[in-house]
Amino acid sequence: MASRKSPLPARSSVLGRMLAYLGLSALAGLLVAGLMLPAVSLAGAGVGVGQDMLDRMPDELPTEPVSVPSTIVSEDGQVLATFYAENRTPVTLDQVSDHMEHAIVAIEDARFFQHEGVDARGLVRAAVHNATSDSTQGASTLTQQYVNQLLINSQQIRGDSRLTISGNKNVSDKVKEIKLAVAAEKQMSKEQILEGYLNITLFQGRAYGVEAASQYVFGKPAAELESWEAATLAGMVQSPTGYNPSRNPEGTTNRRDTVLRAMRNNGYLSEEELQHALAQPLEVVMKGVPSGCLNAEFGAYFCDYVERQVLADPTFGPDVLSRRALLDRGGLTIRTTLNTELQKSAEDITRRAIPNDEAYGAGQALVSLEPGTGNIRTMAQNTEYAIKDELGRTTLNLNAEREWGGGAGFQAGSTLKPFVALAWLRNGNHLVDTVDASRNLYPAGTRFQASCRPGGYVSIGTDWNINNVVDGLVKRDRIDEGIFWSVNTPTVATAYQMDLCDITNLTTQLGIRRAIDGSPLQPDEPTFLLGSDSVAPLSLAGAYAALAANGLYCEPRAILEVTDTTGNQYDVGEPTCTQVVAPEHVAELTPVLRHHAGYNLAPDGAGYEFAGKSGTNNNNSSTWFVGYTTELATAVWSGRYTNLKSMIGETVRGQKRDVFYGTTFNGPSWLEFNQRAKEIYPPGELPEYSGPQSEDPGEEGPHPDGMDFFVEDIQRGGADPENVPE
Repeated sequence: MASRKSPLPARSSVLGRMLAYLGLSALAGLLVAGLMLPAVSLAGAGVGVGQDMLDRMPDELPTEPVSVPSTIVSEDGQVLATFYAENRTPVTLDQVSDHMEHAIVAIEDARFFQHEGVDARGLVRAAVHNATSDSTQGASTLTQQYVNQLLINSQQIRGDSRLTISGNKNVSDKVKEIKLAVAAEKQMSKEQILEGYLNITLFQGRAYGVEAASQYVFGKPAAELESWEAATLAGMVQSPTGYNPSRNPEGTTNRRDTVLRAMRNNGYLSEEELQHALAQPLEVVMKGVPSGCLNAEFGAYFCDYVERQVLADPTFGPDVLSRRALLDRGGLTIRTTLNTELQKSAEDITRRAIPNDEAYGAGQALVSLEPGTGNIRTMAQNTEYAIKDELGRTTLNLNAEREWGGGAGFQAGSTLKPFVALAWLRNGNHLVDTVDASRNLYPAGTRFQASCRPGGYVSIGTDWNINNVVDGLVKRDRIDEGIFWSVNTPTVATAYQMDLCDITNLTTQLGIRRAIDGSPLQPDEPTFLLGSDSVAPLSLAGAYAALAANGLYCEPRAILEVTDTTGNQYDVGEPTCTQVVAPEHVAELTPVLRHHAGYNLAPDGAGYEFAGKSGTNNNNSSTWFVGYTTELATAVWSGRYTNLKSMIGETVRGQKRDVFYGTTFNGPSWLEFNQRAKEIYPPGELPEYSGPQSEDPGEEGPHPDGMDFFVEDIQRGGADPENVPE
């Protein structure tokens, strides 16, 4: 870059003698009065004003960091989205073309390398002009502009935006700017000031700083700018809106040419170089880095979930406004739990399973968690993330609760049955126990034990008729057989012998909550036993992840670490886990769920062990398969998300569907996803149960081979018999 010349005017010059005689404070007071006050007010606004003001002004530069975009990235560093109020990519001066340095100095402050922050010659000229004319002139140096923008940045971070670059300043503001400009020149080299200026100033649109501006306008780094390109950017500083190449190409070109001639006049270009630059056409790209989750290439709904988590967390500020400011300006790198490869696979699978351009209001959602940590590895659905709700496009996160961008959730159906069984085990019982499942009518007034309610019970308000899809099972039945066939009457009969509050306490401890308000399931309506409450897939995935982790429940977790540009780390906490279910109870339940899942999804085997449970609501508008390996717990939901209309008879993938159970679409998606996932998270062996058994299928006890004898003896043909009251 150009060599640095003497920073001060010669002492023998008039200006040098003026500085030496009056001193900075006196000169500032005199000249500020001339610059900023009308001629009629000039009298009396001299040395005293400047001295008093300067004495009250700090001489330290603002220390707040310059606004820098934040990014949300996957676990392996792939960018999901960028957030910014000011798009800026800080660079060092050696990463900026010499032409750019020359252009900005030539047009904004040709005497930059001669003054010490305040250009006395320019101040005198502007003061005389403003005192004798109806028009005004400014005399801000690059250093003053840099200081002014530091002040604005500081105020914006603090939530006060009174100052503007356009000069909405009073006398006190101007005096402060002058004093800090002189202080800046004492604390920083000219190169540091120029670098800071090029990184902070607005060039075009929301492109702040020369690197972001160069990428936005020309699609190239600032280091590669040619003289005519650098002149274009430098010319924009005066009026980023006015000199917009897309809207005002002629004005932008004229301004560029003005800058080029200034570069020639200041010795930065030869006449031949000037003529060559003037002959170049104005060729621009005008493509910036989009801001926010709407522009995420993958994981948009997960991105939205993470953004909401940040804005709700006091770790990032005392209120939502301060957290938003930090996200948009703080240069955060938010590393999440998302696995890039699996996320893309999940998005592909859900969109192929139920195409979003068919069957308006039909969706499929898939979310998977890591047992033992709660880390969310995937969060996908078949829709496109978009502000305007239309066919296949919505911002509604089908996997999440309303608080985190979701809706009212979906009826859980028979996915709740395993937790009734676990509560039974917690009370010292076994799954080989039999219950009277021959009862399919509970008349109005029937009491269920509920110790957490007044009187210790709840009563049914109307007759409750319970249906089973599988015929012939309204009889005394073993609890494990009822789970295997997903029969409703054994589940209700089991709960009837228990305290309903024991069941809801367990579901609460496992994170199962109503999606609409995050409240725990309640025992007041016993229909909750069959999944009548609407929950979010993420909630169920978390509960099943506890089964995969031998009873250890971990709250779903999306953020691994957060750092800013200075290396400061924010405390996002470690996994929050609690041992909720005894491992021996999980070991007793898992073989039942393993055979249920295998029988419905992969009768010939999948090459690895997995367990799970299907679910369907009474209206066939909401269907599930939630399952787990030792390494992942995954919930897949399909159905209506705009209404409760049945999916039976709907055309999906060009075929009219006469059945729509939990394994119709969810099972195949779950299996395909886990076939891909096993390459990244190789499953181990699920726990074996060694408790009470009987080798005689006719006796009350599981067969040594687990549930296989159910398939041989009952032969229900793979029905998926979930039915819950609406």
